Amino acid sequence: MFRNRTKTVRIGDKVIGGGNEILIQSMTNTKTEDIKGTAEQIKRLTAAGCEIIRCAVPTMEAAKALGEIKKKIKIPLVADIHFDYRLAIAAIENGADKIRINPGNIGDESRVRAVVGAAKERGIPIRVGVNSGSLEKELVERYGGVTAEGLVESALDKVRMIEGMGYDNLVVSIKSSDVMMCVKAHEEIAKACPYPLHVGITESGTLLAGNIKSSIGLGLILNQGIGDTIRVSLTGDPAEEIKSAKLILKTLGLRKGGIEVVSCPTCGRTKIDLIGLANRVEAMVADIPLDIKVAVMGCVVNGPGEAKEADIGIAGGIGEGLLIKKGEIIKKVKEEELLETLRQELMSWNE
Repeated sequence: MFRNRTKTVRIGDKVIGGGNEILIQSMTNTKTEDIKGTAEQIKRLTAAGCEIIRCAVPTMEAAKALGEIKKKIKIPLVADIHFDYRLAIAAIENGADKIRINPGNIGDESRVRAVVGAAKERGIPIRVGVNSGSLEKELVERYGGVTAEGLVESALDKVRMIEGMGYDNLVVSIKSSDVMMCVKAHEEIAKACPYPLHVGITESGTLLAGNIKSSIGLGLILNQGIGDTIRVSLTGDPAEEIKSAKLILKTLGLRKGGIEVVSCPTCGRTKIDLIGLANRVEAMVADIPLDIKVAVMGCVVNGPGEAKEADIGIAGGIGEGLLIKKGEIIKKVKEEELLETLRQELMSWNE
């Protein structure tokens, strides 16, 4: 089911599915019981561009903390539940905007029914989540291991269970750390499932490995028109997940807005600290609301030509630098003035 044809699902004041914008999610890594610390992290992630946040709910104290956390934040809050159905019900009662469960690990059908009844009463969606690491033994044996087909069957079984209880306010996720298995599973479930899909490569790894795996996997899935909300799962600061998700969506042409920074690789002609300069430019433009491309070049010989596809660019030389617009040199400044010159130009861009 391509994203423009999936059902629409409301999560707090956000809507996914039905061709709506693909929303960016992350998950807190604080103790949810720490209300102040969790709320502060959510505020920081919101400022970075997070649109839906998920919190782990491993204890009743964590479930009860959700209500206080919600008072302090501005984006929808999702409760992540495993094993104890009572925590799911408590999270719903304390104001969660959505709950994430794996119906296969919270007990028998009567317990799932109790959770569904609570969600139905409050009108909040349930994300049915299946991971390759938790695939049922029966399906592993039937398919000769963990496979895309097994993941899809497991997810659809759980969807049908909840549908049979009279509820279809659902979001579905099927995740694997195996990138190509994950891609295939999404291709298959998109044919069989009308619900919005939450897409991500689970346990993808550290900043470098996780970004590469997530970029390939999410790129292949999203570019087929599949997926309604995403999380880039990284071992590290959740803010890095937001940066990566935004860049993936922009690279695929699925998001507009924000400055895109391009920079050349260093070579023997480079006469400045290009790596440091590019990083400083990227940090500087993060909060500037312009939909333009900025080039950072390390060579005044080739810089103007290589930067001509950018709206604006800078190129560094020995003790000096150039400010460039659409490939044309408009100003020469001292090297130490290059960053500030670019900043001033961006600040007056729309004047």
